[in-house]
Amino acid sequence: MKPIYLDHAASTPVHPEVAKVMYNMQLEQYGNASSVHTFGRSAKKIINGARDTIAGYLGCMPDEWVFTSGGTESDNLALFGAASASASKGKHIITTAVEHHAVLHTCEALEKQGYAVTYLPVDAAGRVSAAGVEAALREDTVLISVMYANNEVGTVEPIQEIGRLAAEHGILFHVDAVQALGVLPISLRGLPVDYMSFAAHKIGGPQGIGGLYVRRGAPLQPRQHGGLQERGRRAGTESLAGAAGFAKAVELAVQGLEQRRDKALMLRGTLLQELDRRIGRESYVINGSRQDFLPGILNLSFPGVRTDVLLMNLDMEGIAAASGSACTSGSLEISHVLQAMKLPEELLNSAIRFSTGLGNTNEEMEYVAQKVETILNRLRKND
Repeated sequence: MKPIYLDHAASTPVHPEVAKVMYNMQLEQYGNASSVHTFGRSAKKIINGARDTIAGYLGCMPDEWVFTSGGTESDNLALFGAASASASKGKHIITTAVEHHAVLHTCEALEKQGYAVTYLPVDAAGRVSAAGVEAALREDTVLISVMYANNEVGTVEPIQEIGRLAAEHGILFHVDAVQALGVLPISLRGLPVDYMSFAAHKIGGPQGIGGLYVRRGAPLQPRQHGGLQERGRRAGTESLAGAAGFAKAVELAVQGLEQRRDKALMLRGTLLQELDRRIGRESYVINGSRQDFLPGILNLSFPGVRTDVLLMNLDMEGIAAASGSACTSGSLEISHVLQAMKLPEELLNSAIRFSTGLGNTNEEMEYVAQKVETILNRLRKND
């Protein structure tokens, strides 16, 4: 069987329709959108068209959308931009212990600049509570940042509740929705959020481009300085092919959302059923919420087998999985998400993330379960 890619939470294959749009764009368009001549105006039309398309599908106004280089920059821009713009009102920020490192490391940098940050704990499923957020509020709280859905265990957070709470207290609210786009329905005008981060390469779009929703009236200090692109919020020549590809990816992701969710649930169910049949339900543990989760992310622990050993053996069988976030899975550090969930040591040291997407099949799930059985039997026999 050909290699099986089960790391879509890290990055997805570019959708053929997206690749076609980008290929044609790179051949036909090369003007700078800031130039005033015909080529520049043509480029500007492409950027504005992509912005209009994305805004239409995500339920916001075009001027509320800022193109960035990806999810990490979007998170950085939101946190640094909102915090610095609100520093005169206070310097306290609330986030969670399970955020992506693009948020956590930004918060650490802000702490060095004199900001106080509260890192909220989560329950055993990786979920933060709105009551916990409320209890952490202070007079000088200016920003709350909570991800929509976790990239390692797939747990969906109570964004609506937290957003309403933030609005009631006049506090800015940022949401990292990188994993949620294309899986959960998102209509920004109906969500109580001020900033929301996105990345194209999680939904069949190109790597190197993302976006940040900035609600009209929400303060934002730019992080990059140069030209006046993106209404002065993000300097730098826009990527025509990237923006057009992102727009096409959003179109495909939103239009096919229900179908994608149904398929992801089917693949998840097949893998779990096959694992039950081959190794027994008692041989593994599902990490994360059993009710509020992204169907395409399945984090499993196999007690008695080290994560790195299992990953290496899976890779040798042509199966690509991960130990957690793509930003840290190259290291042997224990997942900060699983640690925050206070999992037992045997589960922390044996966790694997399988994340499905475009191109995966039931036959592949059956093959993966078969190989997991073979690997576990071999490793345990050698112990």
